[in-house]
Amino acid sequence: MRYRIQLLKTAAVALGMALASHAAVAQEQIGVFTVFIGKSDLTNDKGTTLSEPWKVLRQDRTNFHRFGVSQPGDQWDPYFSSSQSRKSLQTLIARGSVGSKAAKRLKNGGIILVSVFGQGNTPSAIKISVP
Repeated sequence: MRYRIQLLKTAAVALGMALASHAAVAQEQIGVFTVFIGKSDLTNDKGTTLSEPWKVLRQDRTNFHRFGVSQPGDQWDPYFSSSQSRKSLQTLIARGSVGSKAAKRLKNGGIILVSVFGQGNTPSAIKISVP
């Protein structure tokens, strides 16, 4: 009986370590770029003011990749050139974080730093901060 309990404990520890190492790999920083949030990024195509961070970043990346609209400070990224990839921004930001200073810039404009985490070239989370 004691052997079975020890075996179960060992298996549980091994499983926990495997899952922890997989999570660490999934959260490796795979890219970073700056974004300038300008006036055109703060409203959608219908003129509605955008207030949620993911909507503002999505509009900026749409303006940059689809419409060729950029301001000094906007950098190219390999992740959000398609509309499908931009749809994932809400989930990616929810899995990551937005710093308080960056949140203000996402509402008022300015340069932010976008750190992309994931595995390979596949994002799993985004951290938004101020450079």
